[in-house]
Amino acid sequence: MSDIRETWRVAVASALESLRQEKDLPGDPVDAGTLSAEVPPNPAMGDVGFPLFPFAKVFRMAPPALAAEVSARLAADDALAQFGTVKAVGPYVNVFLAKGAVAGKTLTDIIGSGDGWGRSDALAGRRVMVEFSSPNTNKPLHLGHLRNDALGESISRILAFCGAEVFKVNIVNNRGIHICKSMLAYQKFFAGETPESRGVKSDRFVGDCYVKFNEYSKAEPEKAEAEAQDLLRAWEAGDPEVMRLWKQMNGWAEEGITQTYARTGVSFDKIYYESETYMKGREEILAGLDKGLFYREEDGSVWVDLEPIGLDKKVLLRKDGTALYMTQDVGTAIYRHTDWDFNQLVYVVGSEQQYHFKVLFYVLRLLGYDWAENLYHLSYGMVNLPEGKMKSREGTVVDGDDLINTLRDGALEEISAKGRDEAVGDPAAVAEKIALGALHYFLLQVSPTKDMIFNPKESLAFTGNTGPYLQYMGARISSILRKVADDPSLAGGSVQAGLLTHDAEWGLLKILGEFPKQTLRAAQNQDPSVITGYIYDLSKAFSRFYHDCPILAAGSPDLARTRLELVRACRIVLKNALDLVLVPFLESM
Repeated sequence: MSDIRETWRVAVASALESLRQEKDLPGDPVDAGTLSAEVPPNPAMGDVGFPLFPFAKVFRMAPPALAAEVSARLAADDALAQFGTVKAVGPYVNVFLAKGAVAGKTLTDIIGSGDGWGRSDALAGRRVMVEFSSPNTNKPLHLGHLRNDALGESISRILAFCGAEVFKVNIVNNRGIHICKSMLAYQKFFAGETPESRGVKSDRFVGDCYVKFNEYSKAEPEKAEAEAQDLLRAWEAGDPEVMRLWKQMNGWAEEGITQTYARTGVSFDKIYYESETYMKGREEILAGLDKGLFYREEDGSVWVDLEPIGLDKKVLLRKDGTALYMTQDVGTAIYRHTDWDFNQLVYVVGSEQQYHFKVLFYVLRLLGYDWAENLYHLSYGMVNLPEGKMKSREGTVVDGDDLINTLRDGALEEISAKGRDEAVGDPAAVAEKIALGALHYFLLQVSPTKDMIFNPKESLAFTGNTGPYLQYMGARISSILRKVADDPSLAGGSVQAGLLTHDAEWGLLKILGEFPKQTLRAAQNQDPSVITGYIYDLSKAFSRFYHDCPILAAGSPDLARTRLELVRACRIVLKNALDLVLVPFLESM
């Protein structure tokens, strides 16, 4: 459909240009790219409208008069008749698309492309590095990480779908005072124990140590903090015993985190470690200090003046010379550009870090790195539970695996309650996919910039705008194709796209044809909620079609076969779209 609409856009532009030349008006030739296309509020007014307000001044005509003149010229062009008809509606040139031509092209394109339908080369030549997740090795992934992971993985898939070359990276925060706090708690309260001896997942065990430190810190705050700082200095000095414990606990944390990545369908092209990059940042800051880009305070700490960007100042190295997050991020960014020459680096990080990235990008520009102009902070809102805000150090966060387990168990109960155990094949495997669909769809259905409350019960609902409902729609479509495909009533029928004239058929076709446009919009805005909204609209349109347009009782084998082809096209688009937002497609449910 988008191609036929583009045909009309070009035709309108050509008519305008022809009129401009006849009137011998000054100015540049009318280019089709300057014409916007809108969907009329009422289908009775047309399928697409081209507003002519922007051209009224140049043509010295009132917009309605200009629209009437252009429409008359288009109506006289016999070659355009196969693509539809035109009508001037006020200042708009409205087009009623030829349903048969649109239906035929839409079905042919979708069925012919299959898994590739919706893909484009619109972003071809762009090399986009996407950083997301960034876990700390002092705790397991929690609900906040799951939103980050879903956003990063989904955006990466959408960008690649639109032709960009995408490189997914992760920075594991495996050093620093917070890591030393978990290590200190292990030494004091868990010495000699292992995840196996305690019967817990390895990253959970390390997280338990971090919570224990917080309890210790509340009891003896000054002592606890001083001991943690001593441990950090010993680590930076390379103390063998401290390094041994650090490697062991980091190994436990990474092992468990990697298992969660595999479970949720998240992957990376390269993983960086703070322990390997922070020294590069330190070297860069000291070099900048020598060049007069930064300055020392009396206590020996190194700072940057942020007045040129409307801020105050920021410490870059502590008085004892140890590095901070900012130091590490400077080094990591430089390593990354050396490793993979990107056009853009997207940081998927929560909105509470907006100040951090303003400073980081400014510091890198000060250091002379021109590519710092192409760094972008994809800032997203906080995610909490109905009970309130989560806190890692107090142990009130929702462990990611625990949350998925809860959703899986709820889905399994629903499958059993409806007596669907045999029908779905492997209830446990299907329940796991329903859980992931519920989780990811709920996390991605709102714009990234908005704070959100994750409600497990609402996310698992099998009706409404939820992942399970959309998975059910996919399973329902698959079931229709299995049951109807070989029915005798279809014998002798052939696909005749021109038969699809019912409003429900037409509405579904228009939405199917919009998929490439919506994926590109999601890529340009780096917003997966564009896709989730599209999927829900598609599902509603299919429900209406299936209710209003029976297949076997269509009245003729040709219409029945054509409607079945429309169902097949819907399945392709739904499956492709769900994959972009990390929702597993289910054949049965």
